[in-house]
Amino acid sequence: MSDFTLNASVRNDLGKGASRRLRRANLEVPAIVYGGDKAPQPISLEKAPFYKAIEDETFFSSVLNLVIDGKKEQVVVRDLQRHPYKPLVTHADFMRVDATHAITINVPLHVVGEEKSKGIKDQGGELHILSNEIQISCLPKDLPDFLEVDITNVELGTTLHLSDLELPAGVTLVELSHGADHDNAVLSITKPKTRGEAAEGEEGEEGEGSAE
Repeated sequence: MSDFTLNASVRNDLGKGASRRLRRANLEVPAIVYGGDKAPQPISLEKAPFYKAIEDETFFSSVLNLVIDGKKEQVVVRDLQRHPYKPLVTHADFMRVDATHAITINVPLHVVGEEKSKGIKDQGGELHILSNEIQISCLPKDLPDFLEVDITNVELGTTLHLSDLELPAGVTLVELSHGADHDNAVLSITKPKTRGEAAEGEEGEEGEGSAE
């Protein structure tokens, strides 16, 4: 699990106007931390280290150390609100975590072994990644930065589902807790379509339409 620490201050000047002034000063980002047995607390984050942290994908799947006026709390990111066309974060939401309670969070799915994959290298297949993130549930201490799936020995024509993923100890998949019909596909290796096959499919669709 990655180790991120962000420094913040309690924000007493509230409202949209106050948030705009904070962003205009270009030194801090307005945010809020909520959850647990404490009231929601508006805060402001130091902008430079925060922007550097969000460049790392593991930031979004990690338990973060949030130091507010010298007092540390452990949190996870719940939402980032971004400017519609500028590369700016306009507001951040953090949720407090409790070491004794499971959290639900999305983590990245990393696919490895593509360059040696039997279905791709030896059988000429194409990789289709159907899900870049997986929703998991676990205690904060068991939170992985990402899940990994190795396709070295995966053959052409294979589709891997959530139930095919190897999970770290203490981690469960949220979708599978809803039943077997939620065992969604995460990737597949399929035969590439040739130009002729694509054209034939299009002609078939046109023929069906004209027949009507």
